[in-house]
This record gives sequence, C-alpha cells and structure tokens, in this order.
Amino acid sequence: MRSKATIKRLNMYRNFKAKRDKKGRVVRAAPFQSTAPPGSVSRVDPNRRWFGNTRVISQDALQNFKEAMKVKNPYEIMLRQTRLPVSLLDEKRTKKKADILASESFSDTFGKKAKRKRPRINFDNLTALVQSAESSRYGYDAEKDQALVREYTGVRDAISDPHFKAGTSKRVWNELFKVLDSSDVVLYVLDARDPMGTRSKYIENYMKKEKPNKHFIFVINKVDLVPVWITKRWKMVLSAEYPTLVFHANLNKPLGKVALMGLLRQLASLHAKDRQQISVGIIGYPNVGKSSIINAMRSKKVCNVAPVAGETKVWQYVTLLKSIYLIDCPGVVYPDGATESEMVMKGVVSPYISSCGFEFKARKPFSRPFFTRMKTSIKNISEVQSP
Repeated sequence: MRSKATIKRLNMYRNFKAKRDKKGRVVRAAPFQSTAPPGSVSRVDPNRRWFGNTRVISQDALQNFKEAMKVKNPYEIMLRQTRLPVSLLDEKRTKKKADILASESFSDTFGKKAKRKRPRINFDNLTALVQSAESSRYGYDAEKDQALVREYTGVRDAISDPHFKAGTSKRVWNELFKVLDSSDVVLYVLDARDPMGTRSKYIENYMKKEKPNKHFIFVINKVDLVPVWITKRWKMVLSAEYPTLVFHANLNKPLGKVALMGLLRQLASLHAKDRQQISVGIIGYPNVGKSSIINAMRSKKVCNVAPVAGETKVWQYVTLLKSIYLIDCPGVVYPDGATESEMVMKGVVSPYISSCGFEFKARKPFSRPFFTRMKTSIKNISEVQSP
C-alpha cells in the first residue's frame, strides 16, 4: 500500500507541467501556474498592510535580547575555545566609580562633625555577638591555620611519599568537573567498609550550591565485604540526606542492578520532554568500584578495572541504553587532612607502594608470579623494619 508521501511524490511527477493540445495551447495549467487568461489585469487588495512595515522592533528590544543571550546557561559548557578574536565583538563597558561621597560625606565621617561614633556591627544585641564569637572559636583549627607563626623546634615533618598525592592533581579535578557539568544525574559511590571515610563534604556542598538542579544519589558498593546488618544501618543513615542504593559489582550475579536500572529509567522518563538522553556521572574515591559498577550494568567488560587505585585516567562515555549514558570518572581525593595510614586503609594507596615502593597488579590472584611477588614484598618489609 502506498503511503501519503509516495502519493504526493507521484502527483508531483504527473503535474509538474501544463497540458497542451496539438496546437500548443494550454488546456490545463499546472498547479503552480495562474489560471487567469493572458492580458487580464491583476489587482491588489487595498489593504494598508501591503504598503507599510509588517513588523517593527525598537532598539531597546534588540538591546534586551542581546543581554538576555549573554546570560550564562547552566546547561552549556565550552568544550573547545575558538581562535577567532571574539573579544572584539564585545562592547567595552566602562567601570563606574564607587560614589561613596553620595552616601556619606567626608565631613560626616571624619573630623569634629563626624556622626558615626562606633563601627557598624551586623548584630542587634550583645547576645548575638557572643554566639557568633563562640561559633568561630569552636570552628577554629590551629593546625590548618597557615598564617599562624610557629616556633621552630628543630624537628620537621618528613617528606611524604609522592604516591599519597594520588587523586589530588589538577588534571584529575578537571576531569571531575567535566563529569559534573556534563551529567544530569550524579552517582556518588561509597565503600561499604568505610562510607564516611570515602565521602567528600566538599563535593556535596558544591553540588548543593552550584548544581542544585542535578540529581545526587549515593551508591554503597562492595556490600559483600561487610555483614548485612551494617549495610542496613548505613543505608538508613545515608538515606536521611540523599537517596541511597546498595550495590555489589559482579558481572555474573550483581546485587542492586535491577533497582538502579529502574531508578535511571524513571529519571530518563522524567526528563523525556526536555531531552532525548540523560547522562549519569559516576564519581567517588579511588578504588571504590566505579568502573566495576559500569561493567556490572552492561554485563560485560567495557571499562578497565584493577585491584589497585588509579586505573581510570580520563573520563569516558559508555552507552547503557538509547536514552541513558554512563560517564566514568577518575577517583578524586579531597585534601581533608587524612593521615597516610587512613589513606592506605581507604584504598587510595596500595600498602605495597607505601611500605617498600613495590607495586603489583594481581590479574590472576592464585598464580605463581603472584605468590612470588608477595614473598618478595614481605621480605623487603621485614628488612626495612628490622633494627
């Protein structure tokens, strides 16, 4: 059966020219030709709209439109800066001087006729001032005060191992902000063994202030390493702040895959009117299982994984469904003053790297090279610790 488009196309082929008789006279004009006989006078409807401006726009409306287009859109990011001199197109705005004398004259502020006798304080009574001073006193930490002058006692802190700076470089933070800007939904992956230790308050506050329109969800991974009652308690505690899901990243039998997939489908249908696809960014500390979650969601290996931190170097897009994309992000560590032992316990740094500078990747945990490396590392540790 022919469709409407096919019928219209065939009619266009048939009626593309006028039909003529044997003498060449037009018997039936083409659809786009006029049927008026030759020599007839054409008349125009006497309407004033044909002899004036159809639409008029003022200069103020153009200026308002130009300013509205300059407003920053939270859904737009600059991926590549152009080399053209775009700055020449922007009009130079003259900075107005702060007219302080209009609010307070010089004679009213200084001199014998000065009216302001005391400094301006943002508190109405003494009680509010005391409460503010106490809160600032309790929040002060002398160890974090870099402007504090300390007496040199002849003892300095030892130089930290460069491996402990993993996840704190500017390049990794740039990758994180790329993921946050490109994502509609952010999954923050936590380690079930230490959820509060692998949680960054800085990123949460940044999302509240700068990205309040994005969905923020906690995912507790590696729940197979802790008892069930601990997982239930942590889920109850974290659910009071953000939506929380539990997950066990396994290619064969993942836990929580159905719940997470259903949640992402609901969010995709929620934004179906605004956009055709949504992007889901997966962030968190190093070695918490971000890439393993993506592999478990796809039921095959699409991202490289390793038993040590730092396998993912740059962000990468992975297609989950036609309407859902996953974004893998490198692990990021916010400098919150954690000790080296705490960083090793969180999995940010491998203990073999921190103790004797020996790194390994156990691709086959029960192979002969694995036990050989383990024996070598234990021997090196015993030699270092022996007096």
